[in-house]
Amino acid sequence: MLQAFANIFKIRDLRNKVLFTLAMLAVYRIGFWIPIPGVSQSQLADFFSKQTGEGSAFGSLASFMSVFSGGSFQHSTIFGLGIMPYITAGIIFQLLAAAYEPLKKLQQEGPSGRQKVMEWTRYATVGLCIIQSFGWLTVITRQGGIVYQNWATNPLWWVMAITAMTAGTIFLMWLGEQIDKFGIGNGVSLIITAGILSHMPMAFKWVVENSPLKGIGLFQWLYGISGAGENKLSWMAILILLASFVFVTAGAIVMTVAQRRIPVQQAKHTRGRKVFGGQRSYLPLRVNHGGVMPIIFASSLMIFPTVIFSYFKTALASTQWKGLEGVFTFLSDAFQNHGQFPYLICYVALIFFFSYFWTTVQFNPEDMSKQLRDHGSFIPGLRPGPRTQEYLETVMERITYVGAGFLSVIAVIPMVVTDAMGVDFMVSQFLGGTGLLIVVSVGLDFIQRIEANLLMRNYAGFLSSNDEGSGPRIRGPRSL
Repeated sequence: MLQAFANIFKIRDLRNKVLFTLAMLAVYRIGFWIPIPGVSQSQLADFFSKQTGEGSAFGSLASFMSVFSGGSFQHSTIFGLGIMPYITAGIIFQLLAAAYEPLKKLQQEGPSGRQKVMEWTRYATVGLCIIQSFGWLTVITRQGGIVYQNWATNPLWWVMAITAMTAGTIFLMWLGEQIDKFGIGNGVSLIITAGILSHMPMAFKWVVENSPLKGIGLFQWLYGISGAGENKLSWMAILILLASFVFVTAGAIVMTVAQRRIPVQQAKHTRGRKVFGGQRSYLPLRVNHGGVMPIIFASSLMIFPTVIFSYFKTALASTQWKGLEGVFTFLSDAFQNHGQFPYLICYVALIFFFSYFWTTVQFNPEDMSKQLRDHGSFIPGLRPGPRTQEYLETVMERITYVGAGFLSVIAVIPMVVTDAMGVDFMVSQFLGGTGLLIVVSVGLDFIQRIEANLLMRNYAGFLSSNDEGSGPRIRGPRSL
């Protein structure tokens, strides 16, 4: 392992790419703390903490967007929106391409068509930034004390704040593209991962302050805390958290790279006296084909029941339908506390629904069967055409069920741990959920790219069992 790290800095091209990537991520973290003028950061942090502690829909939405976007609404900075508008615009055009035939044909034209779609995505990102920044500034200006009164009534402040937040997101988009071009790894994904991992020191601090670890002198010096106070976590609870983190992360890695390999036979072609083709290969179908998208869609929609039930609970209290007030009070409390059974059932059902929905959008068995037939390949025992299409569709439905179950377990673990052990959600989110899946998938992609650069230059990589690089220690995608 240490030799692999040393090999990275022996290769000039790879060393420059890694250092450039780290430098761009450092620029992102520095810009993350540049505030928008006219906003009281202390008042905003108190308001955000209060909303999150009460389990309100606004607090849930802000926490969710902060994890996924790489930004943070708790600090109203120029990077407050993060990269979320750009990702949203990309998802919108991806869904439109599946439903709108002219856009689909444009993407199939090659690099020129994809470049045109990317240009439209950037324009849509600017529009979404303006809308989201205006909405966010409207929310905080209605809360007394967050925005200075003389600033909130000035139209020039609104123009300046919206322009700053929009420019911040566009700069992050450009930063991600520079990492793609001159660095190593997916730039946008690395920015999101850096935002997620930035919460880890605060999560570890919470564990130290609420466990016997605060009695250790090193942690007292590091975090500036005292050993006094009641411990919410015992030594056994700390060991359980540590073991859970290791096993859940290992399971996420296994399921992220898991594949269902379908054997494919290439037809033989005779040209003159020579015979070409006849090779056997496989068609890899990912078990978790939807990635993190089903959890994102499900988390977004689960915010609306909380708002709706809370509204009806308040509205029915002053009407003749007071008998229904108890029902909506129960539902409102159940959906505000994410660890309750009704919330978990609806959440899991939405994850399964969006897993199949996203797979249907992304995976087209008809096109895949046509491509196999056009390239002279076939699945042994199946006729090319409708029979192959039916088989691929059946296999994809079965493995999507397994992938959806895995996503459900990953998404529910943080809520169960928070409700059962009294652990802060800032800590339990590293035991599963959207953040863990993003970090695992991006980390695997980053390591594999470095590994490819090392092996291409005949250096031993991270996945080699010895210095000569003979035999992989950690294999690639697993077959299920």
